Amino acid sequence: MQCFRNFPLRLALIALLGTLPSASWGLSLTEKANLQATMQRHIDQQTVDGVFLYLEARSGKVRTLHPVSAHTRILSVGQYYVLCFDFRDDKGQDVNVDFYLARKNTSYVVFHTGIDDREQLKRMMQAG
Repeated sequence: MQCFRNFPLRLALIALLGTLPSASWGLSLTEKANLQATMQRHIDQQTVDGVFLYLEARSGKVRTLHPVSAHTRILSVGQYYVLCFDFRDDKGQDVNVDFYLARKNTSYVVFHTGIDDREQLKRMMQAG
C-alpha cells in the first residue's frame, strides 16, 4: 500500500507535464547545436556594428539592443522551436528576445523575432 500513497499526486504531475511544451527533450545534441548556431548566425547577420536594431511598431523608434547571452533551453511548440537570448538596451535594461525557428530541409530558419513580448510566446503555446 505504501507505493500508492502518492499515486494521485504523481498522476496529476504527469498530466501537468503532458500539457507543457517539450523543452528539447526529443532533440539530439546535433539538432540542438544546429538550432543554436542558426540563431547565432541570424543575430550576427542582423547586427550593425555589434548592435541589434529593432523598430518599435508602436512608437516608430529604432531601439538598439546589445547581445548578452543565449539561454540554453529550447522550447518545442508543435513543429516550431523557440530559442531565447538576453540583450540589453542603451539604458542597461534587460530585454528578452525570442527567436522562432522552423525546419527547412536539413537546416533551420528564423521566421520571427519577438522582442520583449512573452505574451506572444504564451499565445503560441496555448494554440499548441
